[in-house]
Amino acid sequence: MRPQLPVIIFSSPSLIVAMLALALLALPLLSTAAVHGRRDDHSHSAANGLPSTWFHDPDHPVHELFRRTDATDGVTYPTVGSKEWVAGFPAPFPSNGIDTSNLPAAWVAALNDAVARKAIPDVGIPKLGADGNPAYPNGGDGGSPEICSGTYGCRVDGDIWDGPDGYVGISFDDGPADGTADLLSFLKTKNQRVTHFLIGSQIIYLPDLFTQMFNMGDDLAVHTWSHPYMTTQTNLQVVAELGWTMQLIQNSTGGRIPKFWRPPYGDTDKRVSAIAKEVFGLQTIVWNHDTDDWTLTETPPYTTPAKIQSDMKQWLTGSKSPGLIILEHELSKDSTAAFIAAYPLMQENNWKLVSLATLMGKNVTYQNAADNVSPVTKVNLVDAKNGTAAVAPAASAAASAKSSSASAASATAQKANSVSGAVGASSAPTSTASGTSSAVSQWTTGSTALLTAVVVLMLWK
Repeated sequence: MRPQLPVIIFSSPSLIVAMLALALLALPLLSTAAVHGRRDDHSHSAANGLPSTWFHDPDHPVHELFRRTDATDGVTYPTVGSKEWVAGFPAPFPSNGIDTSNLPAAWVAALNDAVARKAIPDVGIPKLGADGNPAYPNGGDGGSPEICSGTYGCRVDGDIWDGPDGYVGISFDDGPADGTADLLSFLKTKNQRVTHFLIGSQIIYLPDLFTQMFNMGDDLAVHTWSHPYMTTQTNLQVVAELGWTMQLIQNSTGGRIPKFWRPPYGDTDKRVSAIAKEVFGLQTIVWNHDTDDWTLTETPPYTTPAKIQSDMKQWLTGSKSPGLIILEHELSKDSTAAFIAAYPLMQENNWKLVSLATLMGKNVTYQNAADNVSPVTKVNLVDAKNGTAAVAPAASAAASAKSSSASAASATAQKANSVSGAVGASSAPTSTASGTSSAVSQWTTGSTALLTAVVVLMLWK
């Protein structure tokens, strides 16, 4: 026989009202406890403290289950790595230069328009000289203001060479490659986001590593299709090298269009940088320190792990003005190991460590999306530069930065929290000046009003 539950009979209306009042008084306390007692940080190191985040990191398995379906441009693209995915793209690393006969008409029209507007300087196309550097026609001076070749140390106006004071903008060239797996594994342990300047041909060869870096939340940028000296390419070849790499990234990331590119060997000039900007809206980024780590697997190498560590120590213990943009590569396990060895130096010397594209883009990594999880505006490559894809920044660079005193989890939380606010600000609880969720404030205000009504009712009776 089921036991009979006790029945409590309240004979006094005043007692009922009083009990109701006590229950209402408890609501804000229960609500506050529910908010501050959340354990969504998922970081073992934070087990003894209050959680700093309400979300899982981008690489957490839960994101595969609940990944936002609106974080794409709505186009159904072929599966990355499939035969359909590679169809229509140039062959990887073409031996005779990239083919320009099948360029999309919109790209060619954008180039012709820029030339007609005289937005592309009429700089002669050099050939590689005996010393391995571009030699301009008629003995042209690569360092002159008219040509302004990066190979000769000239900085084109508008190109980025230096970071903001106190920051290290972290990036890697030539991926995905042999050193990528080790690099991504290390970055995951540090919750550190970086920028990958990607070679289109390498994406074709190693699609799984490409997908992994994107799913981890790293920023993706352009490093051309086949890694040539860009100043030696014709106008159409420059368009092809940039455009096909951008198109492959767009097709593989839910429609995201890169905002930045880096010329192989730092080889750009006024003509090449102008084509990148005028045709595709790409911002050119070079560097102000070079590790030469790409030569570690050469015979003979130009440097050694010890030399790289010595250089890093000199740069990282020196002036914080300007900020550092250090050329590093994920080309080999050796080059990746050199970065891993230097990473503690970056932290110990109180630099703010930020993915280079996030830093220089002021938290807008792509032309039509803030980052890898934010909404994407549907737009084609050549129209994105016209401002048709207005993008709200994800988080401040300062919020995303990491100094030696800031935990990796905290920096990740700040960026992703801002992203969630941009995506769903109208429905998500906001934060008050006291740090309490606005949902708690609403409960407190509402229950206080009800309690006041109850007290008035009691006095009236």
